[in-house]
Amino acid sequence: MGGATTIEGALDLVRRHGGRITSSRRFLLRALFDSEGHRTAEELATEVQVQAPDVHLSTIYRNLDELERLGVIVHAHLGHGPATYHLANSVHGHFVCEECGKMIEAPDSIFASLAKSAQSRFGFSINPHHFAMLGRCRECS
Repeated sequence: MGGATTIEGALDLVRRHGGRITSSRRFLLRALFDSEGHRTAEELATEVQVQAPDVHLSTIYRNLDELERLGVIVHAHLGHGPATYHLANSVHGHFVCEECGKMIEAPDSIFASLAKSAQSRFGFSINPHHFAMLGRCRECS
């Protein structure tokens, strides 16, 4: 999975797929590109609303859905909290400690043998990006 590496690249992708470039979409993309790691819709809305107070949370959710459909972002569930979003150009899996909540970003290569086994044994294709693997980190073990 690729994804855009700049705000302008993301806007070009939206345009190529017939999407509109709105000010709220620009603000949202800026928040995504400026942030490190994973952000919830509520966190992104708070950041956008600093610059554009009239942008509602429902608008943020609609834009997140559209940007994910276009391959600009992906969402993941990191344990028991709300979905988080990050740019698709940095797709990875996640390990989350059930004890302290520490989150570790894991490269796709770690999940390669699991994906291969799931496919060969069960005919099942896994998506290691969508949900976190829960367990215990080194410090909590």
